Amino acid sequence: MSAAVAGEVESEKKMLPTGDVVEDSSEIMMCCANCGVAAGDDTKLKKCNGCYLVKYCGVDCQREHRPQHKEACKKRAAELRDELLFRQPESSHNGDCPICCLPHSLDQKKSTMLPCCSKLICDGCDCADKKRQVDRILRERSSQNNGLNLQRKCLFCNILVPSGPEDCMNHLMKRVKANDSFAMCQLAGLLRAQGDYKNAVEYWTKSAGLGNITAHHYLSLMYRLGHGVEKNKKKELHHMQEAAIGGHPEARHNLGTYENGRGMHERAVKHFIIAANLGFDHSLASLRIYYREGKVSKDDFTAALRGHQASVDATKSHQREEAEGFAKWELECQRKGLFPSS
Repeated sequence: MSAAVAGEVESEKKMLPTGDVVEDSSEIMMCCANCGVAAGDDTKLKKCNGCYLVKYCGVDCQREHRPQHKEACKKRAAELRDELLFRQPESSHNGDCPICCLPHSLDQKKSTMLPCCSKLICDGCDCADKKRQVDRILRERSSQNNGLNLQRKCLFCNILVPSGPEDCMNHLMKRVKANDSFAMCQLAGLLRAQGDYKNAVEYWTKSAGLGNITAHHYLSLMYRLGHGVEKNKKKELHHMQEAAIGGHPEARHNLGTYENGRGMHERAVKHFIIAANLGFDHSLASLRIYYREGKVSKDDFTAALRGHQASVDATKSHQREEAEGFAKWELECQRKGLFPSS
């Protein structure tokens, strides 16, 4: 079969290796692209994993047809990859707070990870829970329990929340042993801060294999800097793309910067628009520069501005605004002995 048969779906007549002519390429999908055998009860055809345009009755036919199909397959695979890559994610990689169901802020300081179960909750819900438990202990305080510290229970697993660094690390390691990708990613970050790049890369690799988007992002940085691994541009781009597809705005911005560096301004703009729609400030700043240079249309820039503001507004709530001034209140409660300091 010619290489054109392995290309995109066309309505013109095609000739199979057997000499049979078919009117529509949908019929080709029902036949082996190499030998022309039709699908039946005894013959099951499998799609090409690269382009999904042709089918084969077996590995031997696929190998034999590879020289003819290779060019068209690579072209279609690249198109499919771009369709996935430039699709706007519904939310960032952080997702929504499991309690208030509002999107997490991109600012990591505004979210809290529960070390006992690796759940990520926003500071608004975390502070509301602390206040609720403090109010309860104040109401129930009597002569026999006066002075007792408030021991918080996790909202999800209903066990006492670890209070000290050592206790937190013990719970973190339990989650790591349970193959918790989020816990592995957190442990890798701690190891990187200590300068243990090799083990950090190992845990990030495991975490990424379990689908953690943040781990993909950090792996791209490690392969770029050569920390714990040899520098590898191909692996850097792979993990950067996987993180971007998963909704990581910084990885998406980095992709835009990479495309801009090699003169692919149209692709760079697409990446910056997607990241801006997720609320990433740096990408919006890049689009502003592109707009001044005439590389972005007024309509696209205006849409990006609105998308950025909508994404930021979606993360706001009354509880989260209150949480910004929560630190002083928490210190005051610690001085009164209502709950131990961390």
